[in-house]
Amino acid sequence: MIDETSSRKWGDHTPGVQRQYLGCVGKVDNGIVTVHVGVTKGTFRTLLDADLFLPESWDVDRARCQAAGIPDTVRHHPKWRLALDQLLRANTNGITFDGLTFDEGYGAAVPLLTVLGVMGQRFVGEIPTNFAVRDAAGGPSRRADERLTGGHAERGRVYRLTRQTTRPSVWRVATAIVWVADRKHTLMVARNDATGEIKYFLTNATAEPVARILAVAFRRWTVEHLFRVAKQEVGLMHDEGRDYTGLMRHRTLAVVVLGFVAAHTERLRGEKPRRDDGAGVPGAQRPVRDPVPAATGNRGHPTYQRRNSIPPAAKQASHPIS
Repeated sequence: MIDETSSRKWGDHTPGVQRQYLGCVGKVDNGIVTVHVGVTKGTFRTLLDADLFLPESWDVDRARCQAAGIPDTVRHHPKWRLALDQLLRANTNGITFDGLTFDEGYGAAVPLLTVLGVMGQRFVGEIPTNFAVRDAAGGPSRRADERLTGGHAERGRVYRLTRQTTRPSVWRVATAIVWVADRKHTLMVARNDATGEIKYFLTNATAEPVARILAVAFRRWTVEHLFRVAKQEVGLMHDEGRDYTGLMRHRTLAVVVLGFVAAHTERLRGEKPRRDDGAGVPGAQRPVRDPVPAATGNRGHPTYQRRNSIPPAAKQASHPIS
């Protein structure tokens, strides 16, 4: 998965901070954005890498960058380029992906799609409705929503998608073979039966069944849960500072911790000891009638009466008890 996350900031010294669109608040605000590559397979999911998005306003002000500890090698790049660099690092470290998915912010980047095709990396990405496609190599281009309309989706095949935390959703899907950057792709239009929402996807895995492509496309849902866990449980964005090195060390450590927790959660999944069955479930615990039973023969001693919480020896001490 490729995606980004953000954090609001109130000052102007945090590396990379400026007014920009922040997904965490759903609007343009003052903050920073980081780009991530993550992985999800079955119930296992984690982030693998992180890069700070450096806005152009920072890149052109090298004195400001120097004051924030940003190296000269860190420059402004589009977010898709940061994601691509992370994919290349992952491949260098022996990590490969069966499929890659991303939202339309990255799907609109034709250079990214071209490089993924050259790499042989299969992907399915959401694209904007005005994305340019061709019916044949070298032919005239037209918008994706002109090649496949919402009407095509309404008459399309029905697919049912399940999620762990919400009800299953039903989508009607129509497909067409198109050409993008002189390469063959499958264009998909999907319409949600319940809400009428329409989404467009593009994939270079033209031989794969539509059901599998659709399942990969909607696996991106899990990244929202992943970012929420990363922020709330391992403190991905819980930092304050004016130094680039410290900022990136914090995010790197958070990614490592998240991966550690994800790996051990997967390893221990389903292995809870029987004696802990029902832990945390109201009414499942056995009631404790008398956690401090009285000793035989001493029931009349003040030490064992609940109204007397201080032992007699302590009461006779010459110094106060703190």
